[in-house]
Amino acid sequence: MLELQHVGFVAEGEKEILRDVNLKIDDRFVAITGPNGGGKSTLAKLIMGIEKPTSGRILLDGEDITELSITERANKGVSYAFQQPVRFKGLRVKDLLKLAGGKTSTISEACAVLSEVGLCARDYVDRELNDTLSGGELKRIEIAMALARGTKLTVFDEPEAGIDLWSFQNLIHVFEKMHERTQGTILIISHQERILNIADKIVYVKAGQVEKYGPREDILPGLLSGNGACKALTDKLAHTKEAL
Repeated sequence: MLELQHVGFVAEGEKEILRDVNLKIDDRFVAITGPNGGGKSTLAKLIMGIEKPTSGRILLDGEDITELSITERANKGVSYAFQQPVRFKGLRVKDLLKLAGGKTSTISEACAVLSEVGLCARDYVDRELNDTLSGGELKRIEIAMALARGTKLTVFDEPEAGIDLWSFQNLIHVFEKMHERTQGTILIISHQERILNIADKIVYVKAGQVEKYGPREDILPGLLSGNGACKALTDKLAHTKEAL
């Protein structure tokens, strides 16, 4: 279980990004959503250790990981997928997946996870992680890496960003499969209604605070209604639909 206790974050220049965030997350699939600039991506970076909170504590299965480095958190079972996947010139897909799976990982296992994310292993296993791969291909390879790791907590920061409709539709299918088979927790930051629709619970973050948190069926209707505090998110969801 992931727990955030009174977490706050003040950026350089003393701008407060997050304020007194309290969360307990132990469901299989949780989506974090809310207006732009509300602190969602910062929250994800704090969980992974890319940033350190100014106040409060972060616990994983009861252990305080607040001061642990990214590497230490990865070793504890936390994975992170960036909004824009990193390209590694000279590193092949099979090398990345073997690194993710551990020293005992085999080529056949790497091919199996590529197939799970809808990529033909024969066409991709020897490809380099460079500019010849599209954004959608890189996103699916990054998800394959997360599957190969099989960690207890996997964080995805806006996986729909920068990809075309075909790639997005395939990503939805991949996440649906991950939801069915995961033994840990998937935490996704997203504005996309189709991703919110497959979440067990939704966290609504606005102006640096958690305004709503609960089961999808309790939270999503209010977000889509366009009423009150949720209007900005409704506009964002509509814009995302048009873009896709």
